[in-house]
Amino acid sequence: MSQPDLELAKQHHQAGRLAEAERLYRQVLAQQPNDSDALNLLAVAVFQAGRGSEAMDLIHRAIALRPQRADYLYHLGLIHAGLGQSQPAIEAYQGALEIQPDLPEAHFNLAMLLRERRQWEAAGEAFRRAIALRPQWPEALQYLGGALHALGRCDQAITALRRAVVLRPDYAEAWNDLGSALHTKGCFDEAIAAYRRALAVRPHYAEVFYNLALTFRAQGRLTAAIGALRRAVKIRPDFAEAHNNLGNALKNVGRLEEAVESYQRAVTLWPTYAEAHSNLLLLLHYCPRYDAAAILQQMRGWDQQHAQPLRACIQPHANDPSPQRRLRIGYVSPDFCGHIVGLNLLPLFREHDHQSLEVFCYANLSGSDPFTEYFRKYCDGWRCIAAVDDPRAAQMIRDDKIDLLVDLAGHTANNRLPLFARKPAPIQVTFGGYPGGTGLSTMDYHLTDPYLDPPGMTESHYVERLLRLPDSFWCYDPEVMHAAPDPEVSALPALMTGAITFGCLSNFCKVNDPTLQLWAKVLAAMPASQLLLMVPPGPPRHHVANVLAEHGVAPQRVEFVGYQSRDLYLQTYHRIDLGLDTLPYNGHTTSLDAMWMGVPVITLVGATAVGRAGFSQLSNLGLQTLVANTQEQFVRIATTLANDLPRLAELRASMRQRMQQSPLTDAKRFARNVESAYRQMWLRWCQSS
Repeated sequence: MSQPDLELAKQHHQAGRLAEAERLYRQVLAQQPNDSDALNLLAVAVFQAGRGSEAMDLIHRAIALRPQRADYLYHLGLIHAGLGQSQPAIEAYQGALEIQPDLPEAHFNLAMLLRERRQWEAAGEAFRRAIALRPQWPEALQYLGGALHALGRCDQAITALRRAVVLRPDYAEAWNDLGSALHTKGCFDEAIAAYRRALAVRPHYAEVFYNLALTFRAQGRLTAAIGALRRAVKIRPDFAEAHNNLGNALKNVGRLEEAVESYQRAVTLWPTYAEAHSNLLLLLHYCPRYDAAAILQQMRGWDQQHAQPLRACIQPHANDPSPQRRLRIGYVSPDFCGHIVGLNLLPLFREHDHQSLEVFCYANLSGSDPFTEYFRKYCDGWRCIAAVDDPRAAQMIRDDKIDLLVDLAGHTANNRLPLFARKPAPIQVTFGGYPGGTGLSTMDYHLTDPYLDPPGMTESHYVERLLRLPDSFWCYDPEVMHAAPDPEVSALPALMTGAITFGCLSNFCKVNDPTLQLWAKVLAAMPASQLLLMVPPGPPRHHVANVLAEHGVAPQRVEFVGYQSRDLYLQTYHRIDLGLDTLPYNGHTTSLDAMWMGVPVITLVGATAVGRAGFSQLSNLGLQTLVANTQEQFVRIATTLANDLPRLAELRASMRQRMQQSPLTDAKRFARNVESAYRQMWLRWCQSS
């Protein structure tokens, strides 16, 4: 068969007539078995027909005949990639480019494989080379923008994505990615405009509605976020991530039972979705109908689903079991920054005794802020693990010879509990994210205090062994919380207004209907009193007003504020005489803030640790008289104090000094207590080794 017959085969191939092309290629090879071009093209046709193994044999025959043909190696890469063989595909593309560096498709396909592996730097460079060879390539520009965004180079990402949509104004994916990069940069209005352009092209683009919701949420437009997420899951009912974020948004507006359903749906759709499962577990602490036993059962389910399969990864620990040697402590957290958990923990890091401890931070965060630099300064070793998978992070911890590994997140956002399931350190401890356990069978201890977990009462609520700090789970440092000096404590507002103002500025997801009904009893007993709450605008405020009205509290007696900067938030306490706590999840840092600003908080002791925070804090302040064990007692304490303005004014004036003289603000004492707990754990391990 002549060369023109091979050209005819190519024409059939290019027209998509694979069977006819294959027939002609085989005819060529029947006459010339070593025609490498025919072998190469037949391999491509066979691969396109879905016969990958046969295609691989053919392309290897072609390469054996002419190993320096870049196009053959490029086709080898295509076949490997199509068969899911990522590493051989990468090597084939790299081989093709060594021979012929000006193959834009090889650069692009190599970049796509590197992108799948989240090797963003290398992927970005490969996309750049493809674009240098073919500047008017919108798809390469889009993916380059995504890689740059992943690397945190938002300005460069936005530039690349804008070029993509100029080249293709109907490129919905690029508009979506542009919106995401603009969101990260904080340009929320521009991000929304980009998402709108994507939806104009593709009205049923579920991922755009998902991203649009994230931007609405960042703007505080929670109702709009919920609406966008509902659109996303209506378009794609199996969109587990959207169900998870719908749960987040519903939680933020206090619709807890609906949030539970959304998280459960996410977990059902994606059983290994550990993040959504953690969100569900954390939410159960806020829901009145879940007790400690039900929460523990759900935590054991998390352990069985996400942790138990990793038990085979656990390796023996060769740490030196010398009882009094300097210990290597590893802290794992996403919150080594201005996050409230990080701010609460910074005093501990500042006061650690580095002669007895060597402190390592494993930071699950990609960015940083001024507080991050403080953490770096206070530790002996800093490891960023945000882009490091669990197997590699576990090996880092083993290589650092960590003796005690401390989880500072629990089931809060961006936790690394699956890392703890691999048991990279001989002793593992959970502490800090919230006063509660994790349910992990590989978590040895939970640090708590005698009030959150009274001895002999709550051991059955945990998988972990409880080790109680002598005073408090919290260490409050207002200088850490606030860069500028905090406002001074004001005079009692009721002395000027003539009426008591009760208040609560806790996260609204803690304000459920039973809590509102309890507060309504307090207001009913004080008919001239007012109530000041932090509630998101829109339906949540209508709901609160309606529940209170149903229980006799007129709407004009209730005032709402939204989310505020810390300055304005602290100044809002100048308008509150007496704080009312939430249940089943008490105020934690917000209660400490309130008392720092002179506002005593009346609490009702709950059945779980998160509901005994008020009891713990008030006990450390010597104010157990503000702690109730029944609803009737809660109402009586609140109304008795509200009717005794001299006593209330005296409490307000002395509260900050009381805090300054208490264990709650004694960072050195707190650090020594924590270090003593670590040493106890270590001694037990040494004795058992």
